[in-house]
Amino acid sequence: MANASRTFSDVRNVILSAHKNTGAQDKVGFYETWAEDYEQDVALLDYRAPLLAAECVSSFFTGDREKATVLDVACGTGLVSGHLKQMGFRHFVGVDGSLRMLELAKKTGLYQQLTQCLLGQDEISAETYDVIIIVGALSVGQVPLTVVRELCDLTKPGGYMCMTTRGNADNREYKAELEKMIKALEEEQKWSRVTVVEVEEWERAVSEKDSGYIPGTIYLYQKSV
Repeated sequence: MANASRTFSDVRNVILSAHKNTGAQDKVGFYETWAEDYEQDVALLDYRAPLLAAECVSSFFTGDREKATVLDVACGTGLVSGHLKQMGFRHFVGVDGSLRMLELAKKTGLYQQLTQCLLGQDEISAETYDVIIIVGALSVGQVPLTVVRELCDLTKPGGYMCMTTRGNADNREYKAELEKMIKALEEEQKWSRVTVVEVEEWERAVSEKDSGYIPGTIYLYQKSV
């Protein structure tokens, strides 16, 4: 059960502790222990990414929302799919490395399928999804950049892939490498850019290197037919 007395300072300490865990299994362990307080904590963090990414997909998706299959990557407790359902999408598949997060996602009733999966290590069926959305996981110390190419392969021709990343000081190098990967796939004609949205107030800053709010970016691409 979530702790109603938690403060932003508590959340800051939790997130900074995660930065000390560099291995994939360390990160999974961190999310296992954070799961119960996760939604309350990201609310204290004023974490806007799930809603903003969902709104971005909703603005440009032209297919039948009730029939479209959405792959929610690093789905956590289901925040992103919850927003997408309110926007008319109905079929969700979720993957996450944390079993405890998946247990909480299952309780939402949003997902037709949930799978424990370590990104970059486990395989998922190719060209299956109308929309793939990955919010929060594309950042330093989280998932390898090779995941972007893998997720592109999983998207149906004509389907959409939505990715987000942070623009804080510690993540700038990762963000630059991510954008190189995105551009490389565009040059290979794997997909085309739909929109890139720069957001000034992404979430409250937790690092001493940042103040106020940190920025973030949403990338929406459409797979080539």
